[in-house]
Amino acid sequence: MSDASIENDTRPWYQQGWPWLLIALPASAVVGGILTVIIAVNSPNALVVDDYYKAGLAINQQKHRSQQAGEMQLTGLLRSDNKRISVTLAARQPVNEDTLTLQIIHATRSDLDRTLTLQHAADGSYTSAQEGALPAGNWYLKLRNPDNTWEIQARAQIDGPFQARLSTDKD
Repeated sequence: MSDASIENDTRPWYQQGWPWLLIALPASAVVGGILTVIIAVNSPNALVVDDYYKAGLAINQQKHRSQQAGEMQLTGLLRSDNKRISVTLAARQPVNEDTLTLQIIHATRSDLDRTLTLQHAADGSYTSAQEGALPAGNWYLKLRNPDNTWEIQARAQIDGPFQARLSTDKD
């Protein structure tokens, strides 16, 4: 071989591509790990229940409330025009409570949840002022009496004024 066929690359290492490719792979893993830690620290874990034992016991209480509403053959029609919310109930025997509690629960964001107290109106329905429109999304609606002996519920896709049928059936 002649000296003319041998080519010496005398460029410094930082001007060549291979070292940067070898450095980029572990560096991207480090950056990804740092971003994961930042997201984990700054994001609330709202879907995780702190006291899972109490949550499990509450499920049994909820079943009892649903069974009681089923025995009463209780159903309701909930309507909202984004200013007022009203519920008309139908049951084997009339419901004569002075107030009812309506929980409006967002499917994924607990900071949007609301609890309203509905007052008995002269026409037999229960009404309350609504504090603005609900953001679009999936919502769970739970209606119960003051002593928590019965509960009817619904799941609704809400985007503006809405109507939902409340019952003991799970959707």
